[in-house]
Amino acid sequence: MNSMWIDSKKPILTLAPMADFTDAPFCRICREVSGKDFVIFREMVSAEAIVRGSEKTLRMCEFSEEERPIVLQLFGGDTEVIVEAAKILVGKGSLDSARDDNVKVPDGIDINMGCPVPKITKKGQAGASLMRDQTRAVEIVKALKSANLGVPVSVKTRLGWTNDDDILEFAPKLEKAGADLITIHGRTKKQGYSGQANWDRIAEVKKLVNIPIIANGDIRSQEDIDKCIDITGSDGVMIGRGALGKPWIFGELKNIEETKEIVLRHAKLHIEHYGDEHGLKTFRKHLLFYFKGFPGVKGLRQELVKVENMDDLEKILTKLK
Repeated sequence: MNSMWIDSKKPILTLAPMADFTDAPFCRICREVSGKDFVIFREMVSAEAIVRGSEKTLRMCEFSEEERPIVLQLFGGDTEVIVEAAKILVGKGSLDSARDDNVKVPDGIDINMGCPVPKITKKGQAGASLMRDQTRAVEIVKALKSANLGVPVSVKTRLGWTNDDDILEFAPKLEKAGADLITIHGRTKKQGYSGQANWDRIAEVKKLVNIPIIANGDIRSQEDIDKCIDITGSDGVMIGRGALGKPWIFGELKNIEETKEIVLRHAKLHIEHYGDEHGLKTFRKHLLFYFKGFPGVKGLRQELVKVENMDDLEKILTKLK
């Protein structure tokens, strides 16, 4: 386990937790082509499902050693459930699988306080809803710190629900509660993923707290990384949608032939993880991102969304020059 990432003297580069995207195969291909100089935040998982012992959810939390440093993200609104789920993930919980001496402990536990999706926020207790119930949010962080998990506890949030200055009150409260790091998406819940990320507001937050702040939103290139850190004064950045179809974003730009090799490798990891029965159906979403904007790919789009197996994929890739 490596928790030193949080005290890095260099800017902390991180891969965002994205539902249905930052699964094991995608994280592994990012690590393979971008090296070790970034931290992986896996897609969010339900604390309730973990405590219930959901096999599917527990499997989503499995990771390989080469993915380190890796942080697992939980969502939920019940303090006791979140703490129990976190304990299970670090091998201190009550589930039999968690008592296994071979349990892999992640390099951090992150709590989702920013997801704007209605099915997460509708009960008013999880995701971005926690920005509107700051007492509950603070209670969750305090309880996690009191549980002595042995790994950093971080929070991913937004600027606010509708007002982008809510974070100026919220971030210091999270720090006081014991959060070791806060990642801030520079938009409100109301904005979702539209409009422009407000990096200037993140810069204001950075001046208010002493813990590391990671800036997130509208970062799609090395130039954006440098510009964002310059404007926000943040301790690092988190890249989400900018990494889709570009797992090399933390490393060097790839040409078309290298891209084709990476796609095939990613596809193989995908099949390895999810099995042959689904074939590459669940991989199609990645293909559309890999070849977005490529010259001549427009005519192949229909073929990409119908890929069933590796033979199909290899045939399509040979047509790309």
